[in-house]
Amino acid sequence: METRRRVGSYGVLRDSGGRVLLARGSAACPFPGVWQLPGGGIRHGEHPVAAAVREFAEETGLAVEVVRPRAAVADVTTFRDAGVAVHTDRLVFDVEASGGELRPEPTGGSDALTWVTPDEAAALPLMPFTAELLGLPVAPLPAGLPRALPAGQVAAPPADRRQRFAAYGLATDPQDRILLTRIAAGYPGAGKWHLPGGGTDHGEQPAAGLLRELVEESGQLGTVVDLVTVGHLHNPVARGPEGRPLDWHAVRVVYRVLVPAPTEAVVTELAGGSTADAAWFTPDQLTGLPLTDVAAMATGQQGR
Repeated sequence: METRRRVGSYGVLRDSGGRVLLARGSAACPFPGVWQLPGGGIRHGEHPVAAAVREFAEETGLAVEVVRPRAAVADVTTFRDAGVAVHTDRLVFDVEASGGELRPEPTGGSDALTWVTPDEAAALPLMPFTAELLGLPVAPLPAGLPRALPAGQVAAPPADRRQRFAAYGLATDPQDRILLTRIAAGYPGAGKWHLPGGGTDHGEQPAAGLLRELVEESGQLGTVVDLVTVGHLHNPVARGPEGRPLDWHAVRVVYRVLVPAPTEAVVTELAGGSTADAAWFTPDQLTGLPLTDVAAMATGQQGR
């Protein structure tokens, strides 16, 4: 079975009565008749927030503004006829409407729209991630779904153009020290201090992937507290251990993590060679430290 990855952005929009807007899959999508939060795939190089705004407008006709990140979840869909298992990381935002006129997109992903309360949503066939985000039990999808791969996913992506999903942690201990890891030689950003974390595995939830990376890169056991921010980094000429430039698009989530019983930070062999060192720092020790952009942003050092 071939495995592929994709990343999508979605929005939770509520009306004045607290109802949530859902979109029903059209005949052109792999899940016709199934309802979900409006949204869809992030284009290569596109910021997740911009993708949520674009996809929401395309599917519903509404212009929205992203208020805050709500959740990051993942699922795997198996297209047996094509012999492909697609892992989708789904970024969900709370959004507010700022204009437009409500209408579906029957030639695209949605052929109907509806406002529902949680009780009303429970009676509908829902995509699993939508049921989870609404606090409802996840039910099996109707028989015969999914159908064919979406048109844009029939061919495998180009070898030198890659979209990567990664989860990082702003990890602190009870003394408010901050855990950082240093990027090894031969990798983009070599020598800089970075947030612990990295790419998630096929079939792995973002928060679980972060906690795995935390152990591999520093030997620490942590607890995810909340989702802090969502961002991206597009480098069309990234050079790493492959030895040639690659068009990299990294979609990143950052969680706040508590390490309740910290130990000496030690890189394990499972880190795969991309991490050279790990250490705890007090906030004062961060001044002047060479940091990656995401580490500088998360620790409040950006622009200093």
